[in-house]
Amino acid sequence: MQNSRTPSIQRAKTLTFCAMFVALVAVCAQITVAMPSGISFTLQTFAIALCGYLLGVKYGALVALVYLLLGAVGLPIFSAFRGGFYVLFGVTGGYIWGFMPMAALCGLAANAKRKILPYVWGIPALLVCYFCGTVQFVLLTGTDFKAALLLCVTPYIWKDILSLAAAAMLAGRLRGVLKHFGFPPQRVIVERAQSKSGI
Repeated sequence: MQNSRTPSIQRAKTLTFCAMFVALVAVCAQITVAMPSGISFTLQTFAIALCGYLLGVKYGALVALVYLLLGAVGLPIFSAFRGGFYVLFGVTGGYIWGFMPMAALCGLAANAKRKILPYVWGIPALLVCYFCGTVQFVLLTGTDFKAALLLCVTPYIWKDILSLAAAAMLAGRLRGVLKHFGFPPQRVIVERAQSKSGI
């Protein structure tokens, strides 16, 4: 009976953790400082990076996807309490699309033993997010790509790098707490153990 209940309990824990991180991203999206480009300073970069560093590729990207879908259907969880498809397909929506690959790339550093790896994966993750957002901005506004970078990326670089660093440090402290509560899923842990032992 206990064995049959374990997968269900583990799935419930996994869904709970993912829901908590979706909520975290939504909250961080509302901490904003308006900028002339229309792209506000927010803590979304920090939250998305933290999801990847803590939850790994699969669940980090899943959190970003669920956040995107909930916002797309109209829940006011994007920055400035906005929601709807018009945000995703607006001039700044590309940066939201970029959250999924960003979380996945940061997730490659989850459980990394070398402390430098979160930064090694975090920088390309940030660049991919910048690329997605800037390309959509250029397509919708007709702005020159270089000018778009100066407007939409340059003012945010140091803030985003500091966000990555803060997320990496916090993830290192919280990882043990998540493991104590059974995350990542036990099945993944068992599979890793079996692969290492050659079973």
